[in-house]
Amino acid sequence: MVLERIGHILLPAAFLVFCVAGSRAQDFLPELVKRVKPSAVAIETFDAKNNTLSRGSGFFIAADRVITNRHVIDKAARVEIHLLDGKKYSAKGVLAIDGEGDLALLGVEVPRSSAIPLSIVRSVPQEGESVVVVGNPYGLEGSVSNGIVSAVREIAGYGRIIQITAPISPGSSGSPVVNMAGQVIGVATLQAAEGQSLNFAVPAERISRLKIGEVQAFSTLSIEAERNKRAAAERLYSQGLAQLSRDDYARAAPLFEKAAEIDATYAEAWYQTGYCYGAIDKHAEALKASRQAAKLRPDWAAAHINVGASSYALGQYQQSADAYRQALRLDENNPEAQYALGLALGKLSRIDEEILAYRRTIAINPGHANAIEKLGLALFKQKRFAEAATAFESLKIYRPDAKTYANLGESLLEAGKTEESLEPLNTAVSYNSDNDKARYNLARAYIKLGKRELAEPHYEILKNAKSDWADRLYVLLNP
Repeated sequence: MVLERIGHILLPAAFLVFCVAGSRAQDFLPELVKRVKPSAVAIETFDAKNNTLSRGSGFFIAADRVITNRHVIDKAARVEIHLLDGKKYSAKGVLAIDGEGDLALLGVEVPRSSAIPLSIVRSVPQEGESVVVVGNPYGLEGSVSNGIVSAVREIAGYGRIIQITAPISPGSSGSPVVNMAGQVIGVATLQAAEGQSLNFAVPAERISRLKIGEVQAFSTLSIEAERNKRAAAERLYSQGLAQLSRDDYARAAPLFEKAAEIDATYAEAWYQTGYCYGAIDKHAEALKASRQAAKLRPDWAAAHINVGASSYALGQYQQSADAYRQALRLDENNPEAQYALGLALGKLSRIDEEILAYRRTIAINPGHANAIEKLGLALFKQKRFAEAATAFESLKIYRPDAKTYANLGESLLEAGKTEESLEPLNTAVSYNSDNDKARYNLARAYIKLGKRELAEPHYEILKNAKSDWADRLYVLLNP
């Protein structure tokens, strides 16, 4: 290791490089903000009587297009954008909406020299990556906060959500979240639910997926939103996502459920309702919601997986197996569905089919440790001890713990490979001295090899621990 002296302290050179890099990032921050700020705009919305409704932020992605949050323009009859230089322009209308992503693409008409678009990054940001949120709330020329990407969450049935440590101030909903290259990685969203302020970012990749149509007037959009149950449901859905991004399933579930009640055809809301209720062990409610999602979208594998999971939790193993099989018809290469099918089949004592499901899981994902373990246990149950030993031997790569070595040793012992069983059984006991069954099997192996004197100390340990395995071993030692 290369060391550098700072005063009287020796520090690793790599640490100094990190500190210098961090310092340079801080030195660079003012320049980055100066470059990005002109692209951010403040947004003010008005009702039909020209009264201010809401305030938010946005940013240019093209000379004639501005991105903001959907909730910023809700119920607006007119929308005005304010540039950093103080000039104001009325937006022409809405070009695209992503209700679930809480995004709105506005058509604008400003001098090209005043519209400085930001570049969009479709790739997923790295956890720990530095970010800056550049907003333009009212009363300020610009609002800047910086932090890091604390997590990138994959939300089942939705996609990714980015968690950031940079705070989002009121009026900054719709601000760009940029990396240190000044590229947009997400759109800052401030959701208010049950008195909470919930900050997260919608990934920039959703911007590129917007379906752009003809310009729609804000007043027309507002009237349609009032009539359209989906728009109201999507607002609740977005609030549910904010809670889900924090793993707060108990708060998220009723928001999704209310969204589904408002629009009974909203399959995604039913799906998330089922997912969240399942996460808090309300499986009857989860199953009801998941079945509704699957009914509305029968070609959605994830919905059938939810049905399978809730059915399994309720002890309805045949229904669970049927749901997982349906999911696999739609997505045959889903290792988790294959694995879950194996679990359900195991509960139905259909061991041959269970084994096949685990083998298919491993074929898709060779490192699926749980499937390898369950395969070994199922093979052992069928007295296919040599095959079970092969499975547990491969499991050592992914899970080299006491349990794996104990299962490997017992399989080898039952397969008649007594000498070979000693090493894994000894390893299991050394990893976990309280694994009484492994200790019993180790002593049993010694007895089979005629080494009674090596088995006796293990009997004393089991006896002193008042283990049930002690009596079993006593019988073997005193036939």
